[in-house]
Amino acid sequence: MPETLFHARKSIAQVEESSDLAPKFDNDGLMPCITTDAETGEILMLGWMTAEALRLTIETGEAHYFSRSRKVLWKKGATSGLIQHLVEARIDDDQDAVWLRVAVGGSGASCHVGYRSCFYRSVPFGDAAGKPLRFLETEKTFDPVEVYGDAPNPTQL
Repeated sequence: MPETLFHARKSIAQVEESSDLAPKFDNDGLMPCITTDAETGEILMLGWMTAEALRLTIETGEAHYFSRSRKVLWKKGATSGLIQHLVEARIDDDQDAVWLRVAVGGSGASCHVGYRSCFYRSVPFGDAAGKPLRFLETEKTFDPVEVYGDAPNPTQL
């Protein structure tokens, strides 16, 4: 493992055209991370990473995120067993967003509500704007009460 995983940001050319990993986090120390299923390409979730979450993800090969609502670092699947095993990680051109391609352990779900993907509803638009959301997944992959208990999820509301 290199002494320093992240390089200091020195220039636009370095950030955009070199092989240096020089991530940029926002004023809250966060970077958005889109996570997709490595096999199907389906979007599973949008999460947030701190430098520590990104470092742990790279070093362990398992996805780690930062919960904005709970203000804690967390390993995806630590409670549910639905660990996201890293297949590939990419960073965008200005290094302020990450894309993870993962293989999900267990039932393959990534949503704490019990669906496979956190993007389980379609938003009507155009002539259909204002109509109810349409469920793209009609069955849950797991029972969130069995996995997490019946306490309200702190990420809600």
